[in-house]
Amino acid sequence: MMAASLLRRDKNATAAHLKAELNRTDNSSGVRQLQELLDVVLNPEKPAEDKEALDWCKCLIAGGDGFEEFCLTVRSYDNATLCGLVWTANFVAYRCRTCGISPCMSLCAECFNNGDHTGHDFNMFRSQAGGACDCGDSNVMRESGFCRRHRLRTGENIPSIPRDLLLMSEMVLPRFILCIIQYLRDGYVEPDTSTERDLQKVLQQLEPQISFLEELTKMGGAMRTVLTKILTNQQTFKELSMGQEDNLHAKKNYDKYLSALKNSGLVSVEEKAQGATADIIVGAEGGAVAMALLGTTGPGSPDESGKEDDQDGGQSVGQRKRVKLSSSTKDACVIESLKHKCFLEELLFWTIKYEFPQKMVTFLLNMLPDQDYKITFTKTFVQHYAFIMKTLMKSHESDTMSNRIVHISVQLFSNEELARHVTEECQLLDIMVTVLLYMMESCLIKSELQDEENSRHVVVNCSEALLKNNTYWPLVSDFINILSHQSVAKKFLEDHSLLMLWMSFVSFFQGMNLNKRELNEHVEFESQTYYAAFAAELEACAQPMWGLLTHCKVKETQEYTKTVVRYCLETLQIWFDAIGFIDEPAPNQVTFHLPLHRYYAMFLSKAVKCQGLDLDSLLPDQEMLMKIMVHPLQIQASLSEVHSNMWVRNGLQIKGQAMTYVQSHFCNSMIDPDMYLLQVCASKLDPDYFISSVFERFKVVDLLTMASQHQNAVLDSEQERPMLEGALTFLVILTSLRIHLGMTDDEILRAEMVSQLCMNDRTHSALLDLIPENPNPKSGVVPGSCSFEDMLSAVADFKAPVFEPGGSMQQGMYTPKAEVWEKEFDPIMVILRTVYRRDVQSAMDRYTAFMKQFGIHTGNPWPPYKERTPLHPCYKGLIRLLHCKTLHIVIFTLLYKIWMDHQNVSEHVLCMVLYLIELGLDNQVQDNKGDEEPCIEEHCHDSWFPGTNLLSNLHHIINFVRVRVPETAPEAKREDFPSTSAEASAYIQNSRRLSGNWRENMREAQVFSLVAERRRKFQEIINRSTTEAAQVVRPKSSSTRWVPPGTPPQLVTEILEIRESMLSLLLKLHQKLSSKQNSLSASWLEDMDTSRLAHGDGITAIERILTKAASRSCQIQRSIQDICGKVCPPVPPKKNSPTDKKTMDKEERRQRARERQQKLLAEFASRQKSFMETAMDVESPETESSMDFGASEVMESEILYDCVICGQSGPSTEDRPTGLVVLLQASSVLGHRCKSQEPKNLPTSDEEHIYPADTCGAAHDVRLTLMQRFFKDSSCLQSVSIGWDGGVYVQTCGHTLHIDCHKSYMESLRNDQVLQGFSVDKGEFTCPLCRQFANSVLPCRPGRGTEGGAWHSPTNKKTCVLVKEVEDLQEKMGHFPTESNLTKEMELVIKDIKNTTQKKYMDYGKNPGSPDNDFLFMYSVARTNLELELVHRGGNLCSGGASAAAKRSCLNQLFHVLAMHMRLYSIDSAYNPWTKLTQVAQDKEPDGFDEERPEVPMLYRDVPSLLIIFVLTMPQPLRKEHFSCVVKMLYNLQFTQALAALSAKFSSEERQAWSTSGALKKNSANSEKSFDALLSHVINELAKDTSVYKVNAEETTMLSSNVWSPQSIEFTLQQFCLPFLRLACLLQHHLYGDNLNGCLEEEEFSSLAVCLGLLPSAPQPSNAVHSASCLEWPSNAFNMVTQWCAEVTRLSQTHAEQSLTLLIQDPQWAAPHLLQLPDNYNIIFQYYHRKSCTACKKVPKDPALCLVCGAFVCLKGMCCKQQGSCECILHSQHCGAATGIFLLINASVIIIIRGHRFCLWGSVYLDAHGEEDRDLRRGKPLFLCEERYRVLEQQWVSHTFDHINKRWGPHYNGL
Repeated sequence: MMAASLLRRDKNATAAHLKAELNRTDNSSGVRQLQELLDVVLNPEKPAEDKEALDWCKCLIAGGDGFEEFCLTVRSYDNATLCGLVWTANFVAYRCRTCGISPCMSLCAECFNNGDHTGHDFNMFRSQAGGACDCGDSNVMRESGFCRRHRLRTGENIPSIPRDLLLMSEMVLPRFILCIIQYLRDGYVEPDTSTERDLQKVLQQLEPQISFLEELTKMGGAMRTVLTKILTNQQTFKELSMGQEDNLHAKKNYDKYLSALKNSGLVSVEEKAQGATADIIVGAEGGAVAMALLGTTGPGSPDESGKEDDQDGGQSVGQRKRVKLSSSTKDACVIESLKHKCFLEELLFWTIKYEFPQKMVTFLLNMLPDQDYKITFTKTFVQHYAFIMKTLMKSHESDTMSNRIVHISVQLFSNEELARHVTEECQLLDIMVTVLLYMMESCLIKSELQDEENSRHVVVNCSEALLKNNTYWPLVSDFINILSHQSVAKKFLEDHSLLMLWMSFVSFFQGMNLNKRELNEHVEFESQTYYAAFAAELEACAQPMWGLLTHCKVKETQEYTKTVVRYCLETLQIWFDAIGFIDEPAPNQVTFHLPLHRYYAMFLSKAVKCQGLDLDSLLPDQEMLMKIMVHPLQIQASLSEVHSNMWVRNGLQIKGQAMTYVQSHFCNSMIDPDMYLLQVCASKLDPDYFISSVFERFKVVDLLTMASQHQNAVLDSEQERPMLEGALTFLVILTSLRIHLGMTDDEILRAEMVSQLCMNDRTHSALLDLIPENPNPKSGVVPGSCSFEDMLSAVADFKAPVFEPGGSMQQGMYTPKAEVWEKEFDPIMVILRTVYRRDVQSAMDRYTAFMKQFGIHTGNPWPPYKERTPLHPCYKGLIRLLHCKTLHIVIFTLLYKIWMDHQNVSEHVLCMVLYLIELGLDNQVQDNKGDEEPCIEEHCHDSWFPGTNLLSNLHHIINFVRVRVPETAPEAKREDFPSTSAEASAYIQNSRRLSGNWRENMREAQVFSLVAERRRKFQEIINRSTTEAAQVVRPKSSSTRWVPPGTPPQLVTEILEIRESMLSLLLKLHQKLSSKQNSLSASWLEDMDTSRLAHGDGITAIERILTKAASRSCQIQRSIQDICGKVCPPVPPKKNSPTDKKTMDKEERRQRARERQQKLLAEFASRQKSFMETAMDVESPETESSMDFGASEVMESEILYDCVICGQSGPSTEDRPTGLVVLLQASSVLGHRCKSQEPKNLPTSDEEHIYPADTCGAAHDVRLTLMQRFFKDSSCLQSVSIGWDGGVYVQTCGHTLHIDCHKSYMESLRNDQVLQGFSVDKGEFTCPLCRQFANSVLPCRPGRGTEGGAWHSPTNKKTCVLVKEVEDLQEKMGHFPTESNLTKEMELVIKDIKNTTQKKYMDYGKNPGSPDNDFLFMYSVARTNLELELVHRGGNLCSGGASAAAKRSCLNQLFHVLAMHMRLYSIDSAYNPWTKLTQVAQDKEPDGFDEERPEVPMLYRDVPSLLIIFVLTMPQPLRKEHFSCVVKMLYNLQFTQALAALSAKFSSEERQAWSTSGALKKNSANSEKSFDALLSHVINELAKDTSVYKVNAEETTMLSSNVWSPQSIEFTLQQFCLPFLRLACLLQHHLYGDNLNGCLEEEEFSSLAVCLGLLPSAPQPSNAVHSASCLEWPSNAFNMVTQWCAEVTRLSQTHAEQSLTLLIQDPQWAAPHLLQLPDNYNIIFQYYHRKSCTACKKVPKDPALCLVCGAFVCLKGMCCKQQGSCECILHSQHCGAATGIFLLINASVIIIIRGHRFCLWGSVYLDAHGEEDRDLRRGKPLFLCEERYRVLEQQWVSHTFDHINKRWGPHYNGL
């Protein structure tokens, strides 16, 4: 009842009352009241959305005060020293490797910016899974990196918290948390019965409650302590969790919880029973087996006794030897049944059940700064680990869930202290390994490697979702994370049973994803499982291995390494038995995954390199070594097979595997350990055995015969050469690679870096990425090792990013230094590290280029030979490979084959053979036992060479060789059965003699069988005990094994006479290569210059080898001199067969063909060059293109145009007009000009703003609107120009085509479906010749070029005559041209021009669509194009000549089209401005303001606009004298406007003064040409109406502190008139082809005045030019001026202010600029990436900035979409008339929107290494690249985006 009464009262009052009650000493009644109240308020039967409960809790906790104040009070007692800010995915955080102790360390932006990280190795990153700020946590980062706030130990000076403040919280919160838990229990339904939506719904309803908990955690340390107490108190949990006895709902609720708990067991009892009975290989219940192994029944199941009852289940999976895990005692408790003892445990349980809802995760993490909580929570997390894994495997959203799990675990396990604590207390390692094992066991299949039927080995199935989706990732990542702590790793390495478990885990991956070679047809379905396989081996096997290896670096840890090696060998032995492996690998199958081999290899390497262990003590017996060698060797051979196209039928994916295996992220965990293992095997096994194994694996044994023909049973002939090259290259790499055999880490880093740089110049980031991570971690500086940066600067030079005019963006690149090419380029390392074969070629090409550049070698050099670092003593055995007979026989055979030109031997083969010889000479075996020769003799009856040493074998001469050849071979034919008996007897005798020899001297004719050798060696090792083994195995002949039955030609044995030694063959090859007889004189050795032998081709290589050999043995020196001394020309190999003749002819034919081709190419190149010169001539003003005709070449004939489609040349006619290829685009560049030369700054704080009012476009809009308020609309529309915003700009590439040709071209484009980037329906196309983008064709007017002859002749007519003529010309009505194809086309172009821009940029009149409107639009197009050309010329005409822009301009043609269109409108003579310009009107009384508004006064009109109107409306062609007359008259007006504007700037005193001084000059002779007189006249006339000057009286006194001198006035007047003169001059240049002469800037005025004929052409000294002297008045100047001023004064009574605004027009505008950007990108990023959009008030997902006006917009945001277009598109239309330049804040790149297309332009921000960072992936600091930004601005101003950027795509209004 009490509760009811409390509920009725006001919440705050109740809270205050209860608080007082509870503060008494006897608080039992208070407690009781509160409990009753809470029973009602927090009743779980109420719906969760009920806000009431939450409000009550807030009031109660605050104890009657407001909740906000309560929060602030609690915060003031915050004693936390950690930041602990928790963030979710996509948050921008920082990581500093210099300050981090753990690699996972991260900081929030605030802590980062408040700490000092200058010069540190840091980067910004977007969080993938979420994280928390580590600032203040000295376990994870160094204290020097803490920010200012967390550096101070805040805990000390905080007052202790008053007890009563949090009293209510302690009472209320337990009930509140219970309430949440009860809701969670109620809402949970097992996933199989429910949908995910149900769970989502429950979570949505609980959102406010969980957010409230989150709010509490943010109140700081004091509140977190309270929460920790509640969450971890076991007593409270016991009391509350069950609910009261009488409450039925609570009871049911608790039962639900228990059943959920029960179901969370990993395996239920029923499943176990099935697991035991059903004989499954792997079914859904595979898990049962694992549970049995884990030795426990499912948690929560009653049957706790079944620990050992299920071992037979273990046999059911693939019947393999199981490791009985349950025998170890501790595993029984690894996954004990979950029993919850406190709220925290149950909360985590439900968090897992609900698949880690974000809010819950954030709440749990927010609590972490509390130390007690952290420990309890970590233990709870570990306790639930197995359950987490189970939920993860079932989850449909495993990706999201993985991220959330890692979000939590990384916070817990990065802390070494904590990780060690949990490892000791909760057996974290056992749990992790067991859980991983369990997880993988769910997807095992039988291995098909080797013996498919009887294999007992199981591997993971790579096509299972578990592997495909990387579901195991979070668990493996945790495991790697805890192994990075030394204390934990040591525990792992000391625990043998754990290691054994881990090895069995690794063996699941051994041999996975087996490839079987398809021999018949192409595989139907290419599986992509190899991604999963490589990822799994790297993440689940290699990463933990590298983690463990970091702790095995010193002598003290020897024992660990020994243990691991021992278990590796045991597990390998188990594996060999399981797959039934004896000695031969199964043919045609390969797996790239041998993690056990690689573990063994890497631990061996570490043991020898860092721990000083003896290699032999860690190696198994010879038989085991032979087995270990087989599979890695199989991979090397398969790589070669893949490159020889033997696996093509398996599809592309097998190539993918071969590449991934050697790729930089994998090579140090894949190919490097394999190579090392093979090197170890090679150094310890018998060298002859090893070498023969290699050639057999590579399937080239049959090729190694002296015979010119042979049969190969396993290879096609085109595969033989690449396989032989592969085998030799492999041997070279094997014997010369030193990565694990004695190189220091620094040397390795250097070698890796050099090999990558030699392939290609690299950017810094690409290089970082390409260099394998281990043994050199790239981040942080490894103590005692050279850092990445130092090494880089030692081997490479930086090439700063240059910008190519073609528009391709260069990045900053590193390129090898010259001495690196000379001394360190190592082709072998390059071959080992290349993913694509073309990279090897690229490295060689670059090397060749370097050699040529430095004149070291001009021909085609061979790969240089590089000296190797010395071998570590343990691996000395490796050298024996180079000194074994088998290899020497192979070398001898190959040298012979190359000399004899047998098929399938190549230059590469010779190169590798020479490399092997040279390696042998450089690495001599230190032979102590000199007498081992004879014993070898006994075994090898046909021993070719006396010993094994290469030096002694080099000059050993071999006389006869017995070979098996096909009957058809030339060797066999030589001794055909003779026809006559005499010959017959000779033959028999001959053969008998031979066979006699045979018997006498077994060694005379050598027979060579690799396979037999290998077999014998193998047997010998296996049966050491049996003595007769050697005789037993020896097969009779070499080839029997390889020949399948029924091969057509029979093999016969022949004996070849050779009589050569390796040495003599080398000398003969030298002659062959240098293609001259006796190329080496007998004495060449003495006068040999050895220094030049380092680089060169094959000849150099042979000379180098001979020199080395001679220097090492006098015997060889003698032999060389002997051979060279026998100058008799060597007998060339017999060339008697027709085939040889054929090859000879073939060579010659080839040579001729090559010459022909060279000739053709040269011819083609010169043609192309001449075309490029004519077509692409952009910069050179000498050659004028067809549109700009120099005045000099006055042509009377018609202009001829070339059509680029049909290739014909001819004039443009009315019937078949020719047109220019043009691109029409709307442009607002002019409208964005400002008065100031400095660009505006981009705002980067809330205080800065950009105001658009001062732009040219805005000013003109205001002006027109003002006029329209007071004057006649039709007159207004002729007094200004529009097109500042949205004007149409026309540019051409200069190519012409017939318009009918163009139409058919468009048709063909329309039918061609493969269109990229442009839309034919909109009339877009690319110029057929130069491929420039275009969208219209501008017809060329028939007739002569520029107006020649009479049109040009200078005139002597008086001004008044010309004025009259002009007037008459204007009277002529526009004659309507006759209808023709030409006029039709012109109409169409006008339509195109109108369609180019938007309606709003055309309709400025009161009644849209009126002729006046049209008229205004037409002449404004001309104005826009003239103005833009001026801008492109730099804003003035000082440079003269034809600029680059002029080449693109087509004003001449455009004017004719516009003129033809405009002549349809005649100007009403009554309103013709010409009369007002030239005559003083008869004074008729102004008829008041009658029916309509007045016309615009002449002084308000825009003079350039009038010029264009006159020129366009007068009959064409216009005589130049008339043009000049128009210009002169308009200049008078412009000058008067200048005076009026100037007078308005004076203060009233100055006005008075100038008026008086000028009045005196009025009567002087040339007063009409002096500005003083005119100025005074203007002042007086305008002053007649007092209001004109009155307005600004107050302002000017402020402004004009400067005194106006005659010079400053003159300067101002010139500046005012210049824009008009420039435009007139440009127009004249285009219409009449007048040359523009360059001049100095200060002389521009006079130069233009002369050009326009305003001044006589006599050059005057620059200071003498007065703007007034250019005036030429048609009638009395003062009367004209009076008349013009009167028009103004007549109006000004009505609107004085406006009349002044209209008078003071300033025609000067600065060049257009983009905004000025800050130097550091971070300034932009930090301000804008969190800024809210002005339109939708949300923070955009993809924010973008307009670089023209600074607008902030949402890219692709649906929120700001209008009329189906997103905001960027809308803005580009509004701001740039469909051209937009946007900086994408989150990507640092710029996109360009042009009409309906867009493209990625690139970035103007580069990092310290001159690279872009698209999408800010690397997060390094970025700085503005001024050059790039200038280029961007240049492309914007010159409208060349369409031409320069190539990758355009449609945006469908979605940006």
